[in-house]
Amino acid sequence: MKLSGRQARTYFGAPDPNSAGLLIHGADAMRVALHRQDMLAALLGPDAGEEMRLASLAATDLRKDPAALADAVQARGFFPGPRAVHIEGGMDGLTALIGAALDSWQPGDAQIVVTAGQLPARSKLRKRFEDHPSARSAAVYDDPLGRDEIAAMLRDAGLPAPSREADGALEALAAALDPGDFRQTVEKLALYTRDSDTPATAEDVAAVAPLSTEAGVDDLTAAVAGGDSASVGPLLRRLQTQGTQPVALCIAAARHFRQLLAAACHPEGPSKGLAAARVFGPRRDRMAQQLQIWSPARLDQAIGLLVDTDLTLRSPAAAPQMAVVERALIRLAMLARRPD
Repeated sequence: MKLSGRQARTYFGAPDPNSAGLLIHGADAMRVALHRQDMLAALLGPDAGEEMRLASLAATDLRKDPAALADAVQARGFFPGPRAVHIEGGMDGLTALIGAALDSWQPGDAQIVVTAGQLPARSKLRKRFEDHPSARSAAVYDDPLGRDEIAAMLRDAGLPAPSREADGALEALAAALDPGDFRQTVEKLALYTRDSDTPATAEDVAAVAPLSTEAGVDDLTAAVAGGDSASVGPLLRRLQTQGTQPVALCIAAARHFRQLLAAACHPEGPSKGLAAARVFGPRRDRMAQQLQIWSPARLDQAIGLLVDTDLTLRSPAAAPQMAVVERALIRLAMLARRPD
């Protein structure tokens, strides 16, 4: 059986104990591993490792010892409860071996859980799981975490429902981080707010969020839009040492100024415009201050300058790209200080 995205997310949290097996495949190994971890925890409970109810086999080991899979599936341990065999690195070359184990599977045997990289629709292994009457196949994509997935992570961490602004900050953070880093951040947030009687706030989220290139880019765009031309150079140097590309900086600046323009032109006012763009927390406060400096006409001028800069960066011109970006951003910072 082939599971759709929503079906797969539901199944990972409540797997069928009478199923012969599950194939989880996707390009992002971290996402695949997290879903496998969630599924096995829901199926086996927290003590499966200590009770030897979970066996792990590498695909390379199965090539050397094909009988190891059948032995692990049919083995009986000392502890009662469901069992599973995890095969890491599944590939089409193992289809016959894994397919035979699925066909001979009986109630009471260990479930066969296979994780693999991205498998095309024509994959033999994928088709074997999709066509089997008692097995399932789930593809994991690189989409940002959905609201239901974020809510599940909050519940797992024992975190009460956060405030509205914190909820928006968490969604923005989930879009910027990979699922593993986001889960660690949620767990840190639960510890950070454990002794608080109030829901987590956007400031709490900012306090536990990992320091990253994104944070440095936000500092840079805030300096530019706030008219702090002296900070542009040092911030650019820091981002350059982290490997940030000039085109990425130009795109980030253009996105920031487009958000400012959309908020400035919102029919119900800038505050409603920032809320509609799901800008919360300290970043919202900074942008509200910037909107007092920038008129819609001047914002339009800034976006035009950034578009021209982006075209220059993508052209075969010989000018140093970071210098081109620095010049444009300093011009924008000086434009912010210019009186109307």
